[in-house]
Amino acid sequence: MRFTRTSKMLSVAALAALSLSACGGGDTGSDAEAGTTDAVIVVDGSEPQNPLIPTSTNEVGGGAILDLVFAGLVSYDADGKSQNEMAESIETEDAQNYTITLKEGKTFTNGDPVTASSFVDAWNYGAAAKNAQLSSYFFESIEGYDEASAEGSTVETLSGLKVVDDRTFTVALSQPESDWPLRLGYSAFYPLPAAALEDPAAFGENPIGNGPYKFASEGAWQHNQQIELVPNEEYDGPQAAQNAGVTFKIYQNDTTAYQDLISDNLDVLKTIPTSDIKNFKNDLGERSIESPYAGNQTIAVPYYLPNWEGEAGKLRRQALSMAINRDEITEVIFNGGREPAKDFTAPVLDGYSEDLPGSENLEYNPEEAKKLWADAEKISPYDESEPLTIGYNADKGDHKTWVEAVVNNIKNNLGIEVSGKPYATFKEARTEATDETLTGALRAGWQADYPSLYNFLGPIYATGAGSNDARYSNPEFDGQLTDGLAAESVEEGNEAMNKAQEALLEDLPAIPLWYQVAQGGWSNNVDNVEFGWNGVPLYYAITGK
Repeated sequence: MRFTRTSKMLSVAALAALSLSACGGGDTGSDAEAGTTDAVIVVDGSEPQNPLIPTSTNEVGGGAILDLVFAGLVSYDADGKSQNEMAESIETEDAQNYTITLKEGKTFTNGDPVTASSFVDAWNYGAAAKNAQLSSYFFESIEGYDEASAEGSTVETLSGLKVVDDRTFTVALSQPESDWPLRLGYSAFYPLPAAALEDPAAFGENPIGNGPYKFASEGAWQHNQQIELVPNEEYDGPQAAQNAGVTFKIYQNDTTAYQDLISDNLDVLKTIPTSDIKNFKNDLGERSIESPYAGNQTIAVPYYLPNWEGEAGKLRRQALSMAINRDEITEVIFNGGREPAKDFTAPVLDGYSEDLPGSENLEYNPEEAKKLWADAEKISPYDESEPLTIGYNADKGDHKTWVEAVVNNIKNNLGIEVSGKPYATFKEARTEATDETLTGALRAGWQADYPSLYNFLGPIYATGAGSNDARYSNPEFDGQLTDGLAAESVEEGNEAMNKAQEALLEDLPAIPLWYQVAQGGWSNNVDNVEFGWNGVPLYYAITGK
């Protein structure tokens, strides 16, 4: 996920202004089609955790598929700039009440029209408690969410959503939020045809979308093997396919994928294995990329684990953090291809600050780490019968090497028993996190959904958020997020978000490690490979030679 050139992120204010304008991104249609090649592009993928329902997919394996099969009200270009997709206009006078008008003639791949109800019904489904969707919290800004999302609620619609006519609907938020339109390119806000809500399980196996691609045939998702997509000939938006299809080949480890890449048996690999980082530029030459993007790596430590509760748990988290030599790990293991974290977001985002109060808890300080651990022991002795493990998925990302380095740092500096815990697949690890059955810490990473500080905070650490692996809950933090969203200016909003981070930097529900860098490559068989602002290749733009 990143681009082939250095890109400066646009400010949230500029992006919001673009989203609110009536002109938006234009259709390319036949102009894009003229550049289409007959090459099917084979790329690396991972097995999606869940059936492919937009509001229940919050991991990268499924997200990559949804982003090609569906089109939302807006999308993001390579630099993170918002451009209209299904929306003709998104208008507001007060940043709280929005009127959304859709473009004419848009359809799903089964021929059904994309209407205002396609969005409103999908969002209601995503928000309603009875449907237990992982991304339901993305609708929390809309009036009526608290009632519809409450445990045991039978309310199935949000009072803030109203269909005006086939091409128009209105949205009433519970408070003004000037950056709300920025979120509308994220998969949780995609529209759904009626068939999706009639039988969500069946739909999730063979989704019917409105984006640049569609499933090659029923059963194109061959579980744990591949997912085949072909161009949607009816799509005429800004991300029209320039190739004859994209096949996601599901690998059990990145080392095998890398060998396929250098043998030209794989066209695009978005993550170079750690073991090959020192050599990939020599191996691939100009067919490689190394560039920062909006992503980070953390270790989440669940609050439901006995050793990690309360004040003692907080001190132990701080001790773990200070026991980790981020500078050494990023230099030795990643060959300088990562930047040690100073906060919970990413430097490419507008509003980022590396000097927040509490950031000293992310600095290597083994002596202070020992002292904090001893202070925790005085409050509540550490139960050595439940030694710490750090879970990681063994199929993607080649995480074993750096996890072992972190484990050795903690062992050597704190003198406690700790070990890495490999999960066979990313899906397995995510399922335990979702089901709240983790028995130890878990490596976690975040790839931005939209370019905003809030996206690195609310979806992961707000009370009840679907990606809150630690099950962290801090009313003060939640309140500061709310204040930030309601701020009258982007600058004030960013100040509030950074103020909220001060609580995170003290409590450390997850331990920030480093900011991600897109390190990927492509074969001799393809051209026009570019990585976007969020580190994801622009699959639709890739062509065969």
